[in-house]
Amino acid sequence: MTTPLVSPEGRALDLPPRPTPVIRPGEFRFAAAGLAHGHIYGMTRGLLEAGATLTAVWDEDPALVAGFCRAFPQVRPARCLDELLDDPALALVASAAVPADRCGLGLRVMEAGKDYFVDKAPLTSLDQLAAARTAAARTGRKYMVYYSERLHSEAATLADWLVGRGAIGRVIHMEGFGPHRLGAARPGWFYSKARTGGILCDIGSHQLEQFLHFTGAERACITSARRANYAHPDHPEFEDFGDCTATAANGATGYFRVDWFTPAGLRNWGDGRTFLLGTEGYIEMRKYIDITAPEMVENTVLWVDGEGEHRFNATGQVGCPFFGRLIRDCLDRTETAMTQAHAFAAAELCLQAQAIADRSAAQAAPGRP
Repeated sequence: MTTPLVSPEGRALDLPPRPTPVIRPGEFRFAAAGLAHGHIYGMTRGLLEAGATLTAVWDEDPALVAGFCRAFPQVRPARCLDELLDDPALALVASAAVPADRCGLGLRVMEAGKDYFVDKAPLTSLDQLAAARTAAARTGRKYMVYYSERLHSEAATLADWLVGRGAIGRVIHMEGFGPHRLGAARPGWFYSKARTGGILCDIGSHQLEQFLHFTGAERACITSARRANYAHPDHPEFEDFGDCTATAANGATGYFRVDWFTPAGLRNWGDGRTFLLGTEGYIEMRKYIDITAPEMVENTVLWVDGEGEHRFNATGQVGCPFFGRLIRDCLDRTETAMTQAHAFAAAELCLQAQAIADRSAAQAAPGRP
């Protein structure tokens, strides 16, 4: 059975049905630990919509726990992290801790025999990456990553389906743009390079993960990378701009830009876009806003192929199947949502981009961070 998706011009696509819960209530229990980044709310909602049961939450900051409990009143605050790790009924721990702390927490979670679902950036150094790879292989536990700009976007879900059915041929180039709004209230760790890993390590991870996925590449190399602090002298370690280029092992190329310069006049936090060039067409995703529309519209997908020009709003049409697949992978010990190799390859590519950008900045201005 399929769901017809109809454009304003009357074109229709026969899409697979929207995802539904993949388990019975209580069959898959998870907890949240580490609430520093707001992505923990999206991670939690995605798991709940796929049928998971949220049982407990922990963070060192009582205010963050209180806010989480208001959003999810069914959850029970844990007295300490060990209370979660020692609970045999918990299958998975989700975390959006401070980026530099995410790997250390993940190692403890995997050693406790549970799967780990962590916000991007999943780690901030090559040493952490090596430790995570070793622990995942030894324990057999998952270290899955919330690359939300692909995994929790209906525009990306639709584009993925189009690419999979060959609508634009083989993807040979991708361009990704991830502008963000800085806002007024940010915790101190947010401005620390050591705590976040840098702009390409952090929000650049969305773009580079998508590059590997949409081009079907297992690995790639960074050919150039830059980072800068153009407008925030009060926070000298902060990076408000970064970009890089990459070449995949299969020959596909890409350019990616991330920044903290969303203007106040935009109706949301950032005009994130992704462009895919194929051998037989191209796709543009306007994921969070379409500034050509008078009303607030998300998940606009435009593409051109041999049959013509197409425009669809995917909101409420295709869902985000990643979460149900992740739950089934944890239960069945499969890799349908994301392979562990892919999760780590994307993280490594981001670390490489950040390192190249750091070296380039140091050469351009010796003695400056």
